[in-house]
Amino acid sequence: MASAQVCKVKDGDDTFVPIPGMEEARMKIFQSQVLLPFSLENGNIHAFLGPFVGQNKKKFGNTLLLEDTTTLPFIHSTEIDLALFGDTTKIFRAFPPIKDRHLQWFLRVEDAMNSSWAETGILDFIQLAKFDLHLFDPQMLLSAIFFWNRETRAFEFPYGFVCPTLLDIAAITGLPPVGDRFYPDSFEEEISIKELSITWDKKTYLAFINAHVAQPGTPVSISEHIAFLMYWLSVCVFCTPSLQVPKYYYILAQALHLKKKICLSKLLLASLYTCLDEASENLFRESGP
Repeated sequence: MASAQVCKVKDGDDTFVPIPGMEEARMKIFQSQVLLPFSLENGNIHAFLGPFVGQNKKKFGNTLLLEDTTTLPFIHSTEIDLALFGDTTKIFRAFPPIKDRHLQWFLRVEDAMNSSWAETGILDFIQLAKFDLHLFDPQMLLSAIFFWNRETRAFEFPYGFVCPTLLDIAAITGLPPVGDRFYPDSFEEEISIKELSITWDKKTYLAFINAHVAQPGTPVSISEHIAFLMYWLSVCVFCTPSLQVPKYYYILAQALHLKKKICLSKLLLASLYTCLDEASENLFRESGP
């Protein structure tokens, strides 16, 4: 303490040692941060600083888990094109906001199939289809993807790895984390697709609804229920990029209609990992590193 600066208290003889200048400390803090963009209601994009351990601080001495530099999180890129945050509507277009016809069809089928959904184990999860989950912060979601490592399949944060698990899916969606495995190719088709009046030439979401919703007051048929489940799987569960209802969801929709104890949470988790990989890879493709 011999070299420390000693000051006197104003209007007194007491002495104290002041806190050293914070400029150097502030600079170190600033250099250890990363910009996390977000948008306001008027469309203006801003950013705040979040913690980040730079590439120069990474340890590469792990010979057990060799790391492919091509799959490192996007946040380690030498340059980040903030233009990626300009038009998030296109990036997240696979999850469109709900429409009136969507909600009308949902309420109609729910009234008839509520107990069936509860027995199948999808009742709690399917309730999310009532709400406009499109009201998320796309910039914040995109910022999280910056930390995804496609090799380790985890978010590589400064203080450790974080990855979604079946327990996370169960806590968020209410889906049971256990159940039968689903193999589409080996699953027995108990209800022939030829016996159902499902229209395959109208695959866009609104056209699919209009083609399969029955008149109010009429019973919900097997065809309508399976068609609804196909639509729900496409729009709310797996968020198909084509914005259409693909035919390959028929087997899974049929299994849910027949109250099979399919472990849908595993399929959802696998789809999430696939989407994170694709989103992370697309960041590199769009920015060109």
